[in-house]
Amino acid sequence: MLAATLGAALAFGTPAALAGTDPVGPSGPASAPAAAAAPQAAAPTSQSATWVAGTRAYFVITTPGDTSAVRAAVASNGGSVFASYDAIGVIVAHSASGTFAATMRGVSGVQQVGATRTSDIPADAYNPALPANPAQSTTPAGEPVRADMTQIKADQAWAVTTGSATVKVGILDTGVDDQHQDLAPNFNAADSASCAYGKADTRAGAWRDVGTHGTHVAGTVAAAKNGKGVIGVAPGVKISSVRIAEPNTSLFFPENTVCGFMWAGDHGFKVTNNSYYTDPWQFNCPDNADQAAIIEGVKRAQEYAESKGSLQVAAAGNSNLDLANKTTDTESPNDSTPVTRTITNACLDIPTELPGVVTVSAMGTTAKASYSNYGLNVIDVTAPGGDATGIYSTLPGGKYGSMSGTSMASPHVAGVAALLASTNPGITPAQLRDKLATQANDVACPSDSRCKGTTTKNGFFGEGQVDALKAVGSTPPPGKFFENTGDFAIGDNTTVESPVTVSGVTGNAPATLKVGVKIVHTYIGDLKVDLIAPDGTVYTVHNRSGSGTDNINQTYTVNASSETANGTWKLRVNDNAGGDTGKIDAWNLTF
Repeated sequence: MLAATLGAALAFGTPAALAGTDPVGPSGPASAPAAAAAPQAAAPTSQSATWVAGTRAYFVITTPGDTSAVRAAVASNGGSVFASYDAIGVIVAHSASGTFAATMRGVSGVQQVGATRTSDIPADAYNPALPANPAQSTTPAGEPVRADMTQIKADQAWAVTTGSATVKVGILDTGVDDQHQDLAPNFNAADSASCAYGKADTRAGAWRDVGTHGTHVAGTVAAAKNGKGVIGVAPGVKISSVRIAEPNTSLFFPENTVCGFMWAGDHGFKVTNNSYYTDPWQFNCPDNADQAAIIEGVKRAQEYAESKGSLQVAAAGNSNLDLANKTTDTESPNDSTPVTRTITNACLDIPTELPGVVTVSAMGTTAKASYSNYGLNVIDVTAPGGDATGIYSTLPGGKYGSMSGTSMASPHVAGVAALLASTNPGITPAQLRDKLATQANDVACPSDSRCKGTTTKNGFFGEGQVDALKAVGSTPPPGKFFENTGDFAIGDNTTVESPVTVSGVTGNAPATLKVGVKIVHTYIGDLKVDLIAPDGTVYTVHNRSGSGTDNINQTYTVNASSETANGTWKLRVNDNAGGDTGKIDAWNLTF
């Protein structure tokens, strides 16, 4: 999630609610990209005469439909209507009056009124500056398959489908660099906008990134399969950017989220990814009038989007908290001075805990990521979020870098949902939720008392880790994919082989034979890993590199064009030192 710095709790090392970046502590994600961040948007050169110091934003909530009477009451009671969403009865009002909320609560037809922030509305709201359009660098050809993609079998799913261009995925985030070489082929500018401050800004480029987070998320969902950089989970679908983060602060206020969900519903997004929590409150409590209005307003917008066919996928957050047993919030409000307050389970992390939203925790290779929030009957599914090494994806300006967080896990799930929608035209959001649960692979609780539940459903992993291959139909085309999932123990100073028998393939193996390797072993610098062709030819894919890194989960490309395809191939692993052991967990060949 983009949390405190990017929104509030999901971006490591930031003050917002972003749910992604390299974990730097227990309180959430903060990005540590390998490349420099994109420049922030410049401050507006002029400010509207409408703005005055002390102007605050409010939700005024009434019956959906004709809100004209309540809008008139806003104007006659010291406020102005900044945006109105009549379909859900939510008005975004601005006022510099300290009695505005109390006065409006007494107006006929008004159901709730609540301040959406504890800080002033920036002058930029009335004269928004366009985000920077960074110069683009280029990258050498080649797009090695990422370990996180093999972990959820996305690389195998692509042999069945890369997704349909008729499926739209909305990236509700800090914005997206639409000019990036890996994103431009799939970017849908016609359905992109900025929702910063709570009102859609459709100027060209308003959707661009005011940080790096949104561009990184977009690459994980749908970076193009174009021979450059990286490949997303669903590289054939279309992505749109709805920027809901405000410049300079990268905060995601409630009116921005409402605008984003309404835009998603009205523009036919089949899936949205939400790697943030709604600022300024990490948890919104219904016994507080302001926060109750926030819950209601965002809930109505989410329900509207779902009613139009859109499924919302959201990051669980990076504070290593049990969302099923809430006790304390120390991070809110993050737009002014946080205070420590006692909370209960009635207090909600939104949008991730709203009904209908798919909540995603983060895994490393095999275990819950150290930073990931969790909670029985809160977490729906899990996906790779990166831990020590992070998730590698796109960054503004044609660059690439790694981030960790539930922000990085959520777009894996959004991508799988997009593949499901591609192979199941007409599927409803409720059916998508069900399919995401049924295709997930069970992950049992570790020896950790915090993990409650069963192997099939628990607080760390929900229904399990998403599986892109199952999502698109279980198996790639017959005769092209071969796998051995048996465990083969790797002892100290020993050699072990795991065989795969290939049949039904005409002629020789390709020059781009894909060798998927999953080895669980501490200190992989001990290991030499070879692919052995049926005639005994040896192709080395890993030769004692990586020193103290744990585990190999990678797809290698081997030029095996001189080898007859059919026959028994072997993966040979040689351990060359004492003190560390493991196993071949699985390996495969894709012709």
